[in-house]
Amino acid sequence: MAAPRKVLVIGAGGRMGLAIARLIAQRAVPGLELAGAVDRADSLLAGQDAGVAAGVGPLGVVVGGDLAAALAARPDVAVDFSSPAAAAATAAQVAAAGVPWVLGTTGLGAAEQAAIAQTAQTIPVVLSANMSLGVNLLYALVEQAARALRGRGYDCEIIERHHRRKKDAPSGTALYLGEAAAQGFGWDLKDVAIDGRTGIPGERPEKEIGFHAVRGGDVVGDHVVLFAADGECLELSHRATSRDTLARGALRAAAWLPGRAPGLYGMRDVLGLAPPAP
Repeated sequence: MAAPRKVLVIGAGGRMGLAIARLIAQRAVPGLELAGAVDRADSLLAGQDAGVAAGVGPLGVVVGGDLAAALAARPDVAVDFSSPAAAAATAAQVAAAGVPWVLGTTGLGAAEQAAIAQTAQTIPVVLSANMSLGVNLLYALVEQAARALRGRGYDCEIIERHHRRKKDAPSGTALYLGEAAAQGFGWDLKDVAIDGRTGIPGERPEKEIGFHAVRGGDVVGDHVVLFAADGECLELSHRATSRDTLARGALRAAAWLPGRAPGLYGMRDVLGLAPPAP
């Protein structure tokens, strides 16, 4: 029987980090073992047992604030749900340590994305705005729908709803689905995306994908991709009711990534989802 893969959780004090620690302890994805947990040095959970913080009892892994020390312990893979601001520095550290990296942090800027791409030349990296099976299936359906509706007078709008504490907008998942729609329509998303509307913007142009963000309560994540034409409206949607869905996807990526060649992978690679037909 193969030894379990040792997982380092980065951002262990966040909602996703705690969910990942709990699911590892509950063996939600077999073959994984919590080997390290790090968070900001000023985290309220610093010095606590990660299992106790996650509500599953002691695991013998203390939440620390020293990423370099945690990487020096040679985990098999790092799973990171920390912050966009930390991504570039973390990229350099995981690359230097040679530790495969699963990154689910959203709201990344151009500098962070460039650092991640550079790191992927050295180690295997899974980067995904959403790690659920359902959302990645939705991506394929959205692209297929946009391809079928191309040139037929259908407008595309994306509405996303999240909890009040979410910091970035539009959500990474909304942008991911926007990429799917743009791909299907044969457009470049950066040329056609518009973030909400106000005032008197005038009539909607044909080549446009609108994004609309709703924030409130404890909504885990709802996404609706709307294709509207004269006389009918098609909606493709996904609703996450638990963060466990996303955490489980991240752990599937953690089990899949070690041993892969250096490169930048997505959840479609992890889940074995074939790319849509051209």
